[in-house]
Amino acid sequence: MPSRRHVIFNLTIIIIPWLSMIFIGKRHFKRYFLASSVIGVFEIINHFYAHKQNWWTFYDKPKSLMKDELPFDIGPYMPLSMWILKYSYGNFKKFALLNALVNGIFAFCVMPFLKLIKIVRLKRINYFQFFIYIHYKAYLLYGVQYLFEKVKMKYP
Repeated sequence: MPSRRHVIFNLTIIIIPWLSMIFIGKRHFKRYFLASSVIGVFEIINHFYAHKQNWWTFYDKPKSLMKDELPFDIGPYMPLSMWILKYSYGNFKKFALLNALVNGIFAFCVMPFLKLIKIVRLKRINYFQFFIYIHYKAYLLYGVQYLFEKVKMKYP
């Protein structure tokens, strides 16, 4: 059974990012939601592999993809992808730099903090490898959004 701390943490990382979507605007939400969803599903599939490989471990038992990794995917990952696309889509250098900054903060600052408060810790990979693991999907996000924009232009 997950601890009370873990349940509160999961609810927080799901609710707060989605509440921020109020401020993104309807037009931007509709424009970037599909690409963020595709990458979100891709991230969930990646988590199945990472879960099998024991790249990280959550402190609460029993281990469950639903209560451990899934809140990170549906919580901060999708809304943050939409915010990053809103502020940087169309300028690839800005997109890559912004993603590197956000992913670096998550990998090198947030992950040690999550270890400190006993939520999750890296087990078979180090922080740099984790950064690469989360950062490579940014380029897929940009590519998926680019394809959606191209299709939308062709078939308005």
